[in-house]
Amino acid sequence: MDKEQLKAHVRDVIRRNFVQTKKIGDSIFSEPELGFKEVKTSAKVRAAFDELGIPHEDGLAITGVKGRLPGGKPGRTVALLGELDAIVCRNHPASDPVTGAAHCCGHNVQIANVLAVARALKESGAMEHLAGEVVFFAVPAEEYVEIDYRSKLLEEGKLKFLGGKPNLIAQGAFDDIDISLMMHVNATTAPDGDFTVGASSNGFVGKLIEYRGRAAHAAGAPDQGINALNAAMMGVMGVNALRETFRESDVVRFHPIINSGGDLVNVIPDYVKMESYTRASNVEALARYNRSINRALRAGAMALGAECSITDFPGYLPLKPDESFRDILRANAKEVFGAERVVDGDHSAGSTDMGDVSHLMPVVHPWVGCVRGTLHGSDYQVFDEDIAFVKSPEVLAMTIIDLLWDDGAEAERMCREFKPVFTKETYVKFIEDLTADN
Repeated sequence: MDKEQLKAHVRDVIRRNFVQTKKIGDSIFSEPELGFKEVKTSAKVRAAFDELGIPHEDGLAITGVKGRLPGGKPGRTVALLGELDAIVCRNHPASDPVTGAAHCCGHNVQIANVLAVARALKESGAMEHLAGEVVFFAVPAEEYVEIDYRSKLLEEGKLKFLGGKPNLIAQGAFDDIDISLMMHVNATTAPDGDFTVGASSNGFVGKLIEYRGRAAHAAGAPDQGINALNAAMMGVMGVNALRETFRESDVVRFHPIINSGGDLVNVIPDYVKMESYTRASNVEALARYNRSINRALRAGAMALGAECSITDFPGYLPLKPDESFRDILRANAKEVFGAERVVDGDHSAGSTDMGDVSHLMPVVHPWVGCVRGTLHGSDYQVFDEDIAFVKSPEVLAMTIIDLLWDDGAEAERMCREFKPVFTKETYVKFIEDLTADN
């Protein structure tokens, strides 16, 4: 069997298992869970690995699951990643009525793709023709939400960082992996039916901002109070005044929410808590603009005589996809989707913790146009199940075969030419230092 015959065989297995793949995707969709709480979703992945006879490690960064298939010869290890968590979108018709969690992020499709490829490589016998190993990695908490909750996990020593992949890197779960890939759905980055090979994206710093004032009767004695809500509003307006200084090439974003804005309407608010990110396209800009934003936020407190405390948390690094890896992915996408439906894509202002992984090893992160509506919005829906659950895993499986065929020559070349920005140790120190001046 030559490489193209092996690819065709694996694709046949993926197509035959469409119903099975869609079933697990729908099952995860119906029970969305937020980051580091993905107990049910993690159990579904473990059950699938057990059914396939794939050995796995559990409990990585609390809920992560890592399965593994060895090849016929030794070689590099390629990891296919999928994310376990959902996002909060209370108005989505499939949201959890208690938590508000909903899979309008498409992570259920990712996990279904991981399991589709795992099943196809196992059932087809493809691994005996490949050198190295394939890791199937269900990772927690890509969505950087519930900072209050996660900061408590930090205090309890259960986490080192607030995101899933940064914790896994620090924990050593990527130490035995050489190359990583994954997919993501999107209606904007990849319109109907398109396959976007994937470009760079922003990094960010996570923020908790607290304003403290003095309570007083809002009508009878407002002169005796210090309004923390007004201080917060002044701080946000200060950031808005900075926006004309943000260079377009740095793709800066600041988008706060108010977690606590006062208790009673007839009492001057004495405590306000906000949550936000500072985002930018490169690490230098991220650190510089974050300092400016912090200065403006504190100025809002100074204007009213309030106090402002800011806690910055390590967020995610900008995504830097490997160009030679994109070339391999692009060729396979053209074969499955047709050349006219495959595009390279532009820099994204959004962020992903796959960016952190991309500073340590070759990475690709394509976007697949199988959904409509707004990503993270109440109108999000999968409209093309063939793209979501058949074509996407076909491209991923074919790319893995290219990497590990011919004694893993392509994977070996890619790893040899890749220049990592960090080792695990220097990565951990850099992330810690990024917010060390809190």
